[in-house]
Amino acid sequence: MTNNIERMPELIQEMYAIIHKLEENFPGRHFTPDGHLVGSIGEVLASHQYGLTLMPASFEKHDARSVDGRMVQIKATQGKSIGLSSQPDYLIVIKILPNGLSEEIFNGPGRLAWDNAGKMQKNGHRPISAFKLRGLMESVEEGQCIAKV
Repeated sequence: MTNNIERMPELIQEMYAIIHKLEENFPGRHFTPDGHLVGSIGEVLASHQYGLTLMPASFEKHDARSVDGRMVQIKATQGKSIGLSSQPDYLIVIKILPNGLSEEIFNGPGRLAWDNAGKMQKNGHRPISAFKLRGLMESVEEGQCIAKV
């Protein structure tokens, strides 16, 4: 998997180049990757960056297990917010950048994000902004984070 993960930035750049071409050719249409694609990219990137073992797809509440056994939900976004459908033990939120890299938005106890998320929406998710998550990150102590490898 190491060889594959090293190609991830290049592959994401190619994907965004294609999206840009689609949007140029079809003005007024947006071809933003979302849903399972962004989620799966985020899970693969986070598993590599934090040494996580991914659970089977659609595993309830958590996406991975850390090396010390903590259960982790991984959320990836390209936008300004995420949605939580339940309170995870630990939460890692990353923003996927068009250059194929990612930036950490939140890494800490899931309860902190859950307690500060908005009301449950009709889609079954409680929204929370990346801005709010970054602010909450300031109160997360180092030992509460999942360490990068």
